[in-house]
Amino acid sequence: MIIYPAIDIYEGETVRLIRGDYAQKTVYNKNPVNVATGFKESGATAIHVVDLEGARFGEPKNLDIIKQIVKETGLMIQVGGGIRTSPIIEQYIDAGVKRVILGTAAVSKPGFLQEMVQRHGDAIAVGVDIKDGFVAIKGWTEISDKDALSFCDTVEETGVKTIICTDISKDGILAGTNIDLYKTLKNQL
Repeated sequence: MIIYPAIDIYEGETVRLIRGDYAQKTVYNKNPVNVATGFKESGATAIHVVDLEGARFGEPKNLDIIKQIVKETGLMIQVGGGIRTSPIIEQYIDAGVKRVILGTAAVSKPGFLQEMVQRHGDAIAVGVDIKDGFVAIKGWTEISDKDALSFCDTVEETGVKTIICTDISKDGILAGTNIDLYKTLKNQL
């Protein structure tokens, strides 16, 4: 298990949502690039970035900010949120993002996932956001019919090397992680 510092971006700001609820948003910093450089100064070697508007609305809204984070930090950046087409993946990779995270697209378009893994290899990861045992999609606004643990197996079979799991019930409430879930995933995968 690898733990990266994370920056969630909404309306150009660094935020935290409570359990993915867009109505329960805390703004931590108006400038995500400053947060990223602060992580670098503190010794981070990689950062996890999520374009929350992208996740919610289906297309990236903060690409310019993310490009600036890549440029200013020089760190390994992985990005998720609204990445559902090949041109968007190409934009991120061309900007220097090292890993692009597919969520909704991985659930709704398994053939697309497989094609992107074949084309981009380890630069493609899958985000498995879990709510009540099922995979949440579209910025956590919908719950799919995919059992999360079975879906992880399916994703692994496509050749994906990195799966990023989030237990939505614990996200953003500053109450720790779901250790039992992560132990189960570690033993399963």
